[in-house]
Amino acid sequence: MGTGGPTAMITAISMDLKACTAMTTDGLLTLTQWMSPGFPVGAFAYSHGLERVIDRGDMPDAASLENWLRDILSAGGAQSDVVLLAASYRAEPNELEEIDATARAFAASAERLTETVDQGVAFSRTVDAIWGTEIGSMCYPVAVGQAARAQGLPLALTAEVFVQAMMANLVSAAVRLVPLGQTEGQAVLMRLMPAVQHCAAHALTLSLDDLASACFAADIAAMQHETQYSKVFRT
Repeated sequence: MGTGGPTAMITAISMDLKACTAMTTDGLLTLTQWMSPGFPVGAFAYSHGLERVIDRGDMPDAASLENWLRDILSAGGAQSDVVLLAASYRAEPNELEEIDATARAFAASAERLTETVDQGVAFSRTVDAIWGTEIGSMCYPVAVGQAARAQGLPLALTAEVFVQAMMANLVSAAVRLVPLGQTEGQAVLMRLMPAVQHCAAHALTLSLDDLASACFAADIAAMQHETQYSKVFRT
């Protein structure tokens, strides 16, 4: 049975499980810090075009918000951002410039480009200063992928927390603008959790060649927001 017998084997397995749990817990704590509303990327200032939809009266309640966000998860910006995040995480250093250029080119409007570039720069600046990385100025999902790899964080967990944070930010915007009650907003977010998990898991099976978006209404709303007369959000 080997040196030490069954007792030693059980002890070794227990130690391995504890080490794995500790690593996952540490990773989760780092990711929740990065994706927290308090992390200085200014996520609260962006609505991903949602402000325009609400302003024109097309999102009057929680049900319409939930339907809109499900589309973003299944065929829009959430899925494409995870594809970019995963490509960055798996990339060699000489591939990052092309991935970042792809992320910029895939932005469907000037405001979407502002959203991903400005948040990415702010995220990179903070992570570089605190964790000692050298990510530089990259689009948001590309920067997150690189930071997660540098810290040895699990890709699947990074993707899930990233998507959940995106949905939480959009729900928060809708709570302020529709307006919705806090409880209604949190109920929407809770119901979206299976879709968040599916979005992250599915996107990890895709490559940059699979980048696509079928959420044309969201893209058009982001374009129209550029000339909206009165704005609360930058996008």
